[in-house]
Amino acid sequence: MTQETALPAASAAAPTSPGTATPSLNLGMIGNCTISALVDARAVIVWSCLPRFDGDPVFNALLHPGDDAGRFAIELEDFAASEQWYESNTAVLHTRLTDSSGNCLEVTDFCPRFQARSRFFRPVSIVRRIRPVRGAPRIRVLLNVRYDWGESAPHLTRGSHHIRYVGGSQTLRLTTDAPVPYVLSGEPFIAAREHNFILGADETLMEGIADTARYWEQETISYWKHWTMRLHVPLQWQDAVIRAAITLKMSLFEDTGAIVAAMTTSIPESAHSGRNWDYRYCWLRDAFFVVRALNSLSEVGTMEDYLRWLANIVVKAGEGHIQPLYGIGLEHELPESFVPQLAGYRGMGPVRVGNQAAEHFQHDVYGNIVLGSAQAFHDQRMLQPAGAAEFARLERIGELAVQVYGTPDAGMWELRTRARIHTSSALMSWAACDRLAKIAHALHLPDRAEHWRGHAQRMKEEILSRSWNAERGVFAESFGGRELDASILLMAEVGLVDARDERFIRTLDVMEEVLCDGPFMRRYEAADDFGKPETSFNICTFWRIDALARVGRKDKAREIFEAMLAVRNPLGLLSEDTHATTGEMWGNFPQTYSMVGVINAAMRLSAPWDSVI
Repeated sequence: MTQETALPAASAAAPTSPGTATPSLNLGMIGNCTISALVDARAVIVWSCLPRFDGDPVFNALLHPGDDAGRFAIELEDFAASEQWYESNTAVLHTRLTDSSGNCLEVTDFCPRFQARSRFFRPVSIVRRIRPVRGAPRIRVLLNVRYDWGESAPHLTRGSHHIRYVGGSQTLRLTTDAPVPYVLSGEPFIAAREHNFILGADETLMEGIADTARYWEQETISYWKHWTMRLHVPLQWQDAVIRAAITLKMSLFEDTGAIVAAMTTSIPESAHSGRNWDYRYCWLRDAFFVVRALNSLSEVGTMEDYLRWLANIVVKAGEGHIQPLYGIGLEHELPESFVPQLAGYRGMGPVRVGNQAAEHFQHDVYGNIVLGSAQAFHDQRMLQPAGAAEFARLERIGELAVQVYGTPDAGMWELRTRARIHTSSALMSWAACDRLAKIAHALHLPDRAEHWRGHAQRMKEEILSRSWNAERGVFAESFGGRELDASILLMAEVGLVDARDERFIRTLDVMEEVLCDGPFMRRYEAADDFGKPETSFNICTFWRIDALARVGRKDKAREIFEAMLAVRNPLGLLSEDTHATTGEMWGNFPQTYSMVGVINAAMRLSAPWDSVI
């Protein structure tokens, strides 16, 4: 048995870093469908919530860049330069650090994920492996765990090859073959050989540290490469599509099947805007788009996992209202609160936990449920094909879509102080009825197919009539309204109108004049609770790309797509928003909506495979 020593209180706080770079979203993401972490360009883990995506950020430096922030750094003395890349077609991240004398060190980061004992092994573990590449690099290991949203430091105990970080609600254990005294003190030492760090649950490893880390890396790389190999990718932009697909897969919380909108909270949509929200939950709208994008790549496993979560939501709601978002463990109450002890991204608070939008009535939710489920009734590859029982559940959702159709709501942009009959919400009620009719036809239920077709036809006629603003010659954001909203472009994407309809083309033309800043598109023209948006919303730009391609303007669509690819971070990831002038990323990160857009645009615009083979 390893003897363990309690450390004095003075040792509980890790040593401070001599210099901290200004936080940015030039980050890599690692994950395993249980946890994730964000790693900056100098191999510092600046964000990780444990023991799951919506948990306590034990590494919080992204939102609190002070010396007492939670971070895990492998700091190279006399640092001069770094380069960073993913192992091809995987979620394994490499960072190479070089000092001013040419000494070089490589850090490999990943969260283990692979098949073992007829299930996926995806522990609450972050693995960091370092190896000297050139010369005699001198490093400091700076590991500062924080609990309770940065409010408390853990109590530390140590053994011969591990350190325990004991908190009130969780205990983490670092197991390492690096010198434990150096890790505790932050004392610089020469990395003359490979060292391994495994941070995770307070459990003893069954095998040696180095052997375990090497094996986990090998198997994790193999898992991701085989997963990627089965994707149906387009001919062009394959690297961008594969990186987006892996990022979306990592956003799945596999225990329940929920898909989070992003891994962070409170990255502002623009500088000092106060538009700081917590996105670490599952929006039914966002999840539908994720599922559809992965389905287009023939990755239907995520859909099956998500449908498990969705079925539980539907059954739990019974005949009642369904929220636009829930917690990843089916939590329906997500009260919004502030974390005053964290300064916020670049000091731009507030930092929020929870999301008040869970209390909203957003009527597009019912259409998103049906749309997210529809493929399961038509796809014969499914391990658990949907049938009569699932259709009966969906019909209850359809009845709710009919019930709320044409009534005011907060809309898909979650306006907090204004309710209207939003065109996008009515559109999704139509989509629910339209897809239910198609499902009923596939199940050979002609009476039910006719029932849902009737609702869909009635809604379609009214939407096209009441959302049309004759004065401006556009489809407006609400019935009887006149203002523009990018979500109107979904009319063609979900099939309410043909993209060649002159009214749709006219709406697209006016949107490009009013909502676009060069290639980038804002959500809407009206001021909201915080004024007029300053940044473009990435998914809206991708909706524009899709609309342009559908109306036959593919050259312009490709030009805008290339502009969007150019504003991704160096590792190919996107946040929620882009500043049209600076190209800087804002909003929560990485944003699943945005990564969906990369896949959809590439699939829409790529040259066909038979053009080269």
